[in-house]
Order: sequence, then C-alpha cells, then structure tokens
Amino acid sequence: MSLLSQLNVGVNAAQQLALSDTLFLQFRDFIYQKSGIYFPENKKYLLESRLKQRLNALNLKSYEEYFRKINNGLAREELNNLFDAITINETYFFRNEAQLNALRQLVLPEIIPQALKSPSRSVRMWSAACSSGEEAYTLALIMKEEFMPRYPGLKAEVLGTDINSQVLKVAQQGVYREYAIRKVPPKYLQKHFRQVGMRYEISPEIKQMVRFARINLFDKMAMQRIRNVDVIFCANVLIYFDDNSKRKVVSYLYDSLKPNGYLFLGYSESLHGISHAFKPIHFEKTIVYKKELRYA
Repeated sequence: MSLLSQLNVGVNAAQQLALSDTLFLQFRDFIYQKSGIYFPENKKYLLESRLKQRLNALNLKSYEEYFRKINNGLAREELNNLFDAITINETYFFRNEAQLNALRQLVLPEIIPQALKSPSRSVRMWSAACSSGEEAYTLALIMKEEFMPRYPGLKAEVLGTDINSQVLKVAQQGVYREYAIRKVPPKYLQKHFRQVGMRYEISPEIKQMVRFARINLFDKMAMQRIRNVDVIFCANVLIYFDDNSKRKVVSYLYDSLKPNGYLFLGYSESLHGISHAFKPIHFEKTIVYKKELRYA
C-alpha cells in the first residue's frame, strides 16, 4: 500500500470515529430519556470521549454501530456500562466539612429526639449519589462515634445509591487508597480502618450500618420504594440535569423524606427556580434545605 493510500485509510478511519452533530443529538436525547443526564452542545467533546471508551471495549468501529446496540431493548447490561462511562466519580471521606458541621450541630440534634420516640429508634440517612461509598460511610462514622454513645438505644441506617455499578462494587468492598482517607480523624482511622498493604479497609461494624444499591434517580418507580428518610445528601448530581429533570428528581427526593426532613446539595447547586417545597436554612458556609409540610 502506498503512503498516500495509507494516509487516506487513516483519514477515513478518523472520519468514521468522529461523532457527528446529528448522532450527538441522538445520543444526548437517548441518555436524557433514560437518566435525565443532559449534555449541552459545549460538552459534545466529553460525551464523545466517554462513548469512545465503550467502542474500544466492545471493539466497535463506529458510533452508529454503538447507538444501534444500546437502542436495542435487550442491551440492558450495556446501558449500565454506558452510565458507568458517562458519570464522573471523585470523592473522599469527610469531604464537605461545612455540611457535616450543619448535620452535627443543626440537623441531628433536631431529628434524634423524634427518632427515639419512634418504634425503630433509628435515624435514616441516604447518600443519593454515593459514588464509591466514602460519603455513606462518613455518615455512619459520625453516627457511631458522635451520637450513638450519647443516646442509648439510638440506631442508624445509611443507604448509599448510585447509577454507576462499578463504583458501587468499590463501596461494598470498603477498601480505599490513602487519598480517600486523608481527612478521616486519626481516632476514627485507628478504630475503624484496617491497613492492608497500601490500602485501608473499613471495619465490619461500620459496613453493617450501610446498605448499597444501584438506583437511577430519574427512575420514578425505583424512587417510590425509598420512603421515610430523615436526611438526604444529594451532592453534585443536579448539575448534570436540565431544569425539567431537576424538578422531577427533586420532587422524588421530597417524597422520600419524612416531614421536616433535610436535603443537602452540592456547593454549586441550588433549588432556586426549581422547587418551593423546601425551606432554605443558612448555616455557616452552607445551605440546608428543610422539607416543607405543604408542597408548593
């Protein structure tokens, strides 16, 4: 093959692997319908790079071929792989100090007396985008070390959910690199983590307090199964949604909360213009949203 022919083959291959504007819109609409995640035009490059990961994994030659595959109703497992590829996960223990202080000083002191009057005597918390589990385990550690000793008989249940099945496997294993545990208080690290080589495994005692499940927050039927939650952490999720999707997901979270339950969002997220169903409560360096008794 001549050098010119080789160059032409290379150009044709690059063109074949380029995501056209038309196909980008088809992928975007498909992903939006399935998950509520929205890719604006200026994020085309990001979606293209994530989709290319799946093409390489499946040894496919074009985005068109991959779109036909995921559009097949039988390709449910690959749809999960697609969600894994397009969601970004970066977290660590005790990440949002201002929010955790609001939880300690404002939210839990209000919720716990009511919980102790209930038959279950339990505080129920939900990490609604738990990634690899650090946030969910952080909530369990705070309850175990800071509140359960002060309130005999108090129990805690923590649910961690995510749309990404790969990070949930990490969460269930509960084994982390040094980066993830760098802000864990030394006494907690010594008591509730076991060093295994260069990694740290969380104790069975804390693992037992947390349950993990794969849930798409855009899935109404799945969300309807989660009820009577005291506190929801849903950080850095709404930024992936357009306003309509935000309203839908926030309404589901509202329904999952107990009366006067609390919702925590990411620092760059707000319910302004999205929902009047929560009362914003300003705490030092953060905002907490309290469920109003009447949905407006």
